[in-house]
Amino acid sequence: MIKVVLATRNKNKIHELRTFFRELSDLDITVLSLDDIGYYGEIEECGNTFEENAIAKASVPARLGYIGIADDSGICVDALGGAPGIYSARFSGGDDEANNDLLLQKLEGESERGAKYVCAMACVFPDHSKDFTVRGECYGKILTERHGDGGFGYDPLFYYEPFGKTFAEVDLAKKNKVSHRGVAMRSFIKKISKVLS
Repeated sequence: MIKVVLATRNKNKIHELRTFFRELSDLDITVLSLDDIGYYGEIEECGNTFEENAIAKASVPARLGYIGIADDSGICVDALGGAPGIYSARFSGGDDEANNDLLLQKLEGESERGAKYVCAMACVFPDHSKDFTVRGECYGKILTERHGDGGFGYDPLFYYEPFGKTFAEVDLAKKNKVSHRGVAMRSFIKKISKVLS
């Protein structure tokens, strides 16, 4: 059995990754969290890209002798020059609701509302012999008001044309087929399965 540590305390992300490993990999992999290995410190995100932040997070369990996995994700809005980008989670300094409010405020009266969700995933080994990153992107547009009560982050505002709905209006399984995190995770599982087999 191979143990990997997902450098997060976000239960949604842990559940999501465990599901992906079950569905897409033949490897016997156990996904642990930071709490599972007794790491309770905060991890500073000081990179300039999604990839740099993902590597910084994944390096924490790697320093403790585990295979570290982490993602960094966010939304990049065309009319805002790619902002909030790596600052998506702390855009307003508040929670998801406050972030969505600020995004709507900044786009008030704006007709160009194209945006993409980005997810970078990193895998860091204790000896750094096989480190890698992958990236997933998903294109949509930002609505002028929230729709749906599922998902998290900017999902109630992120309209995905092929569905004709926001990410907050579809179930997780459907969202995972096309989302930035789903794309990145499928690519990640393929790569890590090759590296570990």
